[in-house]
Amino acid sequence: MIGAYLLGAFVFSLLLFLNRNKLLNYLLVAGFLVLQWVFTVYEYNHLNTEELGYFIPDSLAVIFLIVLSIVAVPAFYHSYIYFKHNRDIPRERAIYHAAMVVLIAALSAAYLSSHIGITWIFVELTTLSATALIYHRRNLRTLEGTWKYIFVCSISITLVFIGILFLTLALQEEGLKNLSYQALMNKASVLNVFWLKLAFLFIFTGYTSKAGLVPMYTAGIDAKDKAPSPAGALIGSVLMNVGFFGIFRFYEIISHTSIFNWANKIMLISGALSVFVATVYMLRVKNIKRMLAYSGVEHMGLVVLGLACGGIGRYAAILHLVLHSFAKPTLFFQIGQVYRVYQSKNIYNIGNYFKYNITGALVLLFAYFIVTAMPPSGMFISEFLIFRAMFESGNTWLLVVILLLLTLIIWSFGKTIFKMLFTRPIGFNEENVEKIPVVESLSQFILLAMVIYLGLNPPSEFINLINTAISNLPL
Repeated sequence: MIGAYLLGAFVFSLLLFLNRNKLLNYLLVAGFLVLQWVFTVYEYNHLNTEELGYFIPDSLAVIFLIVLSIVAVPAFYHSYIYFKHNRDIPRERAIYHAAMVVLIAALSAAYLSSHIGITWIFVELTTLSATALIYHRRNLRTLEGTWKYIFVCSISITLVFIGILFLTLALQEEGLKNLSYQALMNKASVLNVFWLKLAFLFIFTGYTSKAGLVPMYTAGIDAKDKAPSPAGALIGSVLMNVGFFGIFRFYEIISHTSIFNWANKIMLISGALSVFVATVYMLRVKNIKRMLAYSGVEHMGLVVLGLACGGIGRYAAILHLVLHSFAKPTLFFQIGQVYRVYQSKNIYNIGNYFKYNITGALVLLFAYFIVTAMPPSGMFISEFLIFRAMFESGNTWLLVVILLLLTLIIWSFGKTIFKMLFTRPIGFNEENVEKIPVVESLSQFILLAMVIYLGLNPPSEFINLINTAISNLPL
């Protein structure tokens, strides 16, 4: 099925790129979404079935694929709204939608890849497609953000490639050649520790650019800010998941070696520094989209901390990643509405949002409580389990520091959101304020409801998928 899917996605992206007719454009988008969901349902019903020799829809892959397919629907819907209220140049619309299709297809293939080299190829393809989305507005600021993204991601993907080369050196010493994840896991215990350590350092560091972790987190900050809000929603959620995917797959391999505890320490350092960096910038930043970007760095830091601490933290890490993938796009979609009202992303120019868009203001208010993991948010459950794992693993002092940093983040984020909702904006002319239709916020309420439902009452199928995804890690 994946062969037909990739071919179909290529055809849709090519037709979208060549087409200039608006109606045909959106018919093609609808056709791709149908293809995406047919593919997702097929892979869910064919778990662990090898395809084309390099793709296996295991539990982790299917979880991420379902999340991607869900988020893709409102992303395309809000893209339609974006072009409806902004300049709609046929050529730019064509490039935008073609890039969206390529990005979603590349993510889908990367999730399902069972070979470390194939994962690398499709992760690189996400860089190329995301670049077209970041540069969509074609001005000096988007140009700067695009070059920063290309530069950092090029370095990071090179680091991953170097890490794979070190891994091949370890394999050659044992007379092995297979770079599939399963083969690497089976032979990991006999591989040279020196080469494995180098491989982990390079691969982990390289994928942090996509995952939004220290040290390469800077790649995504400008990208999420400069890209149109619907594209930023994908970059700030499902694209970060592919970075985690790359790290997790190699982490599974390392977990069967003597350097497992060493690797956990590296990840603890990266996770803690990610939360610290996010705190520092969220206390100072005045651009609401950049604040959301740094919030993503914080949440990915928590995910890595949960994974490295082990125990229930591994389950919580996957759960938190899924919930974040639904919660964060909600905020990006809503910021698109905020920009239409105020024509600004600066918090000093935004205020009294309840007066101009009651439904959208409710989304911001509810999303704030959910993203900061306050009950009844499902993220409260996942964060609590991560904190429990940190305590049970003996990282008590680190837990105290993280809790203090999160308190500062909640205060800073809350101060910004409540200012946007209730404080009078500076020098704002409300004579020509656009009235936002209530229906445009419906998708955001649905995503927020999913965060609550999956956290408080997760279906047994969902729990089983997560438990199976982490079953290869040692107890």
